[in-house]
Amino acid sequence: MGAVFSLFAGIYYWFGKMTGYTLSETLGKIQFWLLFIGVNLTFGVQHFLGLSGLPRKYSDYPDAFAGWNAVSSFGSLVSLISVLLFVYMLYEAFTVKRISPINQWANVEFFSALSDTTVETSLEFIHNSPPLFHTYNELPYLVHSPKA
Repeated sequence: MGAVFSLFAGIYYWFGKMTGYTLSETLGKIQFWLLFIGVNLTFGVQHFLGLSGLPRKYSDYPDAFAGWNAVSSFGSLVSLISVLLFVYMLYEAFTVKRISPINQWANVEFFSALSDTTVETSLEFIHNSPPLFHTYNELPYLVHSPKA
């Protein structure tokens, strides 16, 4: 599931630059927490069921595990709802057409706290959203200057 969360994070991060529109931040937070809770209900419960002796790859299981399997199934339903919410968010972004700023991450404290370099100096965020085709005749390179 780490790969799935990484895919969602990449889509959230690059959606504005790729399409020129922004996703709803409120719906994005709801979608993240629904997916987080759903995944942990599904796979966390399965982990402890396995430690309790639930056999894998069986079509039927002992009745002692039925309650926790129901919790795990509910978690997968919550995950499915969060993915459907994400699809709705994509639809909503293309219908409402909130224009993405050139650098939507410029004022986010999280990124400036990570390192000395900011997102503002990143090459992709100095162009319009989405960037024009054939912006450069050759690949640009960045020369780092010492800090004063």
